[in-house]
Amino acid sequence: MSALPVQSPDPRIRLERPDPHIAVVLFDRPERRNAFDLAMWRALKTVMEGLSADTSLRCVVLRGAGAEAFSAGADIAAFAEERGTREKEDVYGRVLHESLQAVRTCLHPTVAMIRGICLGGGAGIATMCDFRVGGEGIRFGITARNLGIWYPYAEMDPVIQMVGTGVAAEVFIEGRIFSGREAYEKGLLSRVVPDERVEEEAMALARRIADGAPLSARFHKRAILKLRGPLPITPEEEAAVNDFVLTEDFRNAFRAFLEKRAPKFEGC
Repeated sequence: MSALPVQSPDPRIRLERPDPHIAVVLFDRPERRNAFDLAMWRALKTVMEGLSADTSLRCVVLRGAGAEAFSAGADIAAFAEERGTREKEDVYGRVLHESLQAVRTCLHPTVAMIRGICLGGGAGIATMCDFRVGGEGIRFGITARNLGIWYPYAEMDPVIQMVGTGVAAEVFIEGRIFSGREAYEKGLLSRVVPDERVEEEAMALARRIADGAPLSARFHKRAILKLRGPLPITPEEEAAVNDFVLTEDFRNAFRAFLEKRAPKFEGC
């Protein structure tokens, strides 16, 4: 296994290099279903930017430790310390945005290897990748509505580009959680395979990408992003995404989560 020049600042974001041209980013927190706290989001940004600068690479695979989860998303239990005020949310939102965009704009093609649970920010990471290989038994969804959270424009955009506004409404407004087969049929997965074959298929895809011309792959990836063009969003609209933290719905939903009960939303 080759060494990687970039080092992760957090041991829960691990790096492996099973092939001279392929890096694997491992979310290693299986006891919390690989849920992310703020330090892990910061580490993911650092790692992805470091890998992007390594031109010896040709593909990056992102995966969760164990078979139970790719990632359950943001660690809600850490919200009390990391979120909950507008000031904290502005910091958290900036780090989250920079981390996810570091995945999306990585120089190299990226493959999400999805097993088990892939929810919230975990699905956010997956939708930033160029390819998503999932098992039939996965649970895939973005459940921001369950906490009264408003999902950011820049992170909604890749979903809309992939699946259109109809399925995006199912994802963000209805909060659907899809099986692997359903996610594939909706266009949220690049391919679906039996659960026991996810690693085999994802790594085979990574090797096929690595066998191709790297400059060609990088050009086409840049072109796909560039042809999208800038988002038609003002800085004021972008900043207002974090206004959810001022609502009673968010505060009530957060308390309900801690008390292990269903939230009741009042629209205020």
